Parts: sequence; C-alpha cells; structure tokens
Amino acid sequence: MAKEEKEIKAKDPEKKLTWKENMKAQVKEFVIVFGGFLLLNNFVIASFLVPTGSMEKEVLTGDFLMVNKFIYGPSTPRNIMFTDIRLPWTTLPGFKDVKRGDVIVFEFPGMREEVKPDAFTFYLKRCMALGGDTLEIRNRVVHINGQPAPIPKNMFFDQMRIIPPSYQDERSFPPTSGFNEDNYGPLVVPQKGMTMNITTNNFAMWETFIKRDGHFPALRSDGTVTIDGKETNSYIVEKDYVFGMGDHRDNSLDSRFWGFIPRENIVGTPMFVYFSVQLTDEYRAELAMRGESMRMEWIYTSFSGHNMILDILTKIVVTVFNPETIRFNRIGTLIS
Repeated sequence: MAKEEKEIKAKDPEKKLTWKENMKAQVKEFVIVFGGFLLLNNFVIASFLVPTGSMEKEVLTGDFLMVNKFIYGPSTPRNIMFTDIRLPWTTLPGFKDVKRGDVIVFEFPGMREEVKPDAFTFYLKRCMALGGDTLEIRNRVVHINGQPAPIPKNMFFDQMRIIPPSYQDERSFPPTSGFNEDNYGPLVVPQKGMTMNITTNNFAMWETFIKRDGHFPALRSDGTVTIDGKETNSYIVEKDYVFGMGDHRDNSLDSRFWGFIPRENIVGTPMFVYFSVQLTDEYRAELAMRGESMRMEWIYTSFSGHNMILDILTKIVVTVFNPETIRFNRIGTLIS
C-alpha cells in the first residue's frame, strides 16, 4: 500500500505557484539584485559620464568612466538616485589618501559666490595641490611649494599667448585677488587646523570660503570682523581641501575660478573608459553642416532635457539608431 502511494506522488506534476507567490518571489529577487547594485555603486565602483572637455585629452566628452570609490573611502548615498535631493551621508576609512596628480571625481562645491551649488553634480579634475601646499602658477607653469609640478602627459593649451601677470581676471578665485589663469597665486591651500588672518582688507576674499567651511562671517560698519557673532581677526579652518585643475587648461573652469575642493567631497578616482559615445548635440551639428539629420532626432528634441531618467532613455534610443556615434577605440582606455 505504501509503495502504491509513493508511485502516485511520483506521477503527480509539480505544484504550480499562485500568482501571489510568483509575484513575491520576483519582488524578492529584484530587491536582492537592486540591493547588491546599490552596495556596489555606493561603496565600491560607480559610473561617471564626462560632461565637458576640461580634461581632454586624458578623457573625452561622452566617455563613460568606471570610478573606484573604495580606494579613498566609500560613502553612504549622497543623494536620492536620479534626483538632486540630498541625503545625510558618512564616509568609511579608505586604503589611501588623495595625492598630487590624481584624477579625482568629486561633488561640485559651487561657483565662486555660492555657499552651496544650485544642483547636485559630480566634476572631474586633476588634484594639483593638497591642504597646506602653496600653489603658484607662473606663466602657465604650476609650482607647488616653490618647485615646478610634474606636467600631466595630456595637458595642453588652445591659445599661444600667455596672459601677463598684470592682467586681473575678475572671475578668478578668491574674489579681488587680482589673479588670472596663467599667472595665479601664490596661494596656500587650506587644511584642517590652519589659522587664517581675516581683516577688513581680505574679508571679501574669504567670506564665502568660511561659509562653506560651516560658519557665518560678517563685517561690521566700524570695520571689525565677526564669525558666528564673535569679534575676531582670525579663523581656524575646520576641513581639509585640495586644489583641482583641468588638463585642458584654456577650457577648464576649476579651482582657479570657483575655489578649493573639500576633501570630503571627493568620491573616487576613475580607472578606465568602459563606453564612449559622441555627444548628441555635437553629432547633430556635424550632420547639419552636411545638410543631414540624425535618425530618430524627434525623440531627442521631444524628450531630452526634462529629467534624468528621460535623458538616459533618450540617449540609449539615439545611440541604438545612430551606432556610428559610438567610439569603440576609446573603450578600455586607462586613466592616469
């Protein structure tokens, strides 16, 4: 009798999952995969799209870079994915610290007069000086602590003419400094614990920097300086900073124009190019000069620029229908 029951069970087909059980299993799998992706993206590696030509010829506009976030110290998510909404975050110890000459990916600190940037975005530059270093540019030659800095192998200039030291660029950081991009400094990069003298004469130079560092400076009508309501003539820096520049020196808005990069803003260093595509607007311009138009251009003009998700989907569609925009020779290029 027992033998007959076993034979009947063996002949029975496997029990099918109900739609609720099937949905529960799929959701569970999605949560595991998505959770693994978030862990990798926030603590180990991440993708970065090069938005500008400030680091040409090291990287090109449209390169997709694989970024090592683990090396300098991983951090918890800094923003809600696909949005500019900020999140409280913290970092873990890394294996090494940033050194001069490293190519770094960092959270943009804002334009020169901004305490916080209008939008959350990542930038890519080369670290030229660390906290405590004295940086000076003499006729385009960068000097660190009085010595010429190593020249990046892909650094170049568009213009032959060097801007003379006598020319004062009003865009330069810090405000009222009188520097220009070819003749800059000398300027000490702040580091934690460093004391800065703050007077009536240099208050405008350092007001925004002190606010970024987390305090509120003010200049009274009688010429005295206060920080957080207390009269003072000095300020003790609370964070470490670095100075970043683009390798394409004439086409780079960098620390020469908007200021120091907080060390805590650095998220990693790029390792290699895993994909590269010519920017859509650049490709459209080339076709327009030949009297041609891009395939599926109506999708780009209709949906691009509305939000990040639509931008990503639009770029995928445009690339699929215009595969000639893919730069296969860039894939696998190492970043140094």
